[in-house]
Amino acid sequence: MEIPDDLRSVFSAEVTEQHDSFVIEVPEREVAIGDVQDGEVYRVALLATETTASADTEQRQTKERQTQQREQTQKRETQERGFSGPPVGEGDTRTVDIESIGEQGDGIARVERGYVVIVPETEKGERVTIEITDVKENVAFGEVVEREEYYE
Repeated sequence: MEIPDDLRSVFSAEVTEQHDSFVIEVPEREVAIGDVQDGEVYRVALLATETTASADTEQRQTKERQTQQREQTQKRETQERGFSGPPVGEGDTRTVDIESIGEQGDGIARVERGYVVIVPETEKGERVTIEITDVKENVAFGEVVEREEYYE
C-alpha cells in the first residue's frame, strides 16, 4: 500500500448511523495534537479490518505494551535519579489539577516525578485538595477533601 506524504492521521473508528447519515467519529486526540482541525474538510479512506474482536484485542495489547514500556521507563528513570518508592504516602494531603479523565471516568492528576494519582468524582481542569487513601508502586488513589475555585 502506498502512503501519501500528506497523510494527516490514522486511527480506528466505528461507522455509526445517525438519523439519515452514517458517521465516523474522529478521536479528540487527533484534533488536540493539531493534525486535524475542527470545521475543515478532509478526504477519508476506509480500510477493511479483521473482526472487531481481533481489532479490540490488538488495541488492548498495544495499550498494555505501551503502559508496560512507560512503567519500565519511569522505573528506570527513578532508579537513575536515586528516587525510590512513590512520592506520596497514605494520609498525605495535596492540591492537584485534574489533567485528564481515565477510561472509567475518574480524574487523573500527576504529582512529583509524574506519579499518577487517580481521583474519583472530579472533572478535567478542576483543582482539588485530596487526601491520599491508597498507594501502589505506580499509582495512588485520593479522595476530594476540598474543591478549589476554578482558576484562569
